[in-house]
Amino acid sequence: MKITNEERAAEAITREDVRTLVKEKVIIITPIVGTSHGRARKLMARKKKGRGKGPGKRKGTRKVREGKKKVWMRKVRAQRKKLKELRPQEYRNLYLRVKGGFFKSVKHLESFIRGD
Repeated sequence: MKITNEERAAEAITREDVRTLVKEKVIIITPIVGTSHGRARKLMARKKKGRGKGPGKRKGTRKVREGKKKVWMRKVRAQRKKLKELRPQEYRNLYLRVKGGFFKSVKHLESFIRGD
């Protein structure tokens, strides 16, 4: 905020007085200068396309970079999809085993069904 005429600004008591001084440009409201998020948005757009995600930019292992839940969800969804294709008599039992994390992968599920 910038005040050009301090005497008139000191006399302003009510909000209405202040509003009139703002209209008359005795009090000039300057915009708040903050940190722009524009560069971050630009970078995220590039990363969405796959830029800047090569081995030189990675610091952690694959397990660290990808959450446990995401890995689990991908695994479980794939196994459930396979179960829907097969539809064996023991579907419910296998479904619950998938839910409990019994199978490591779709291959493991298939070998279990075959009886290996």
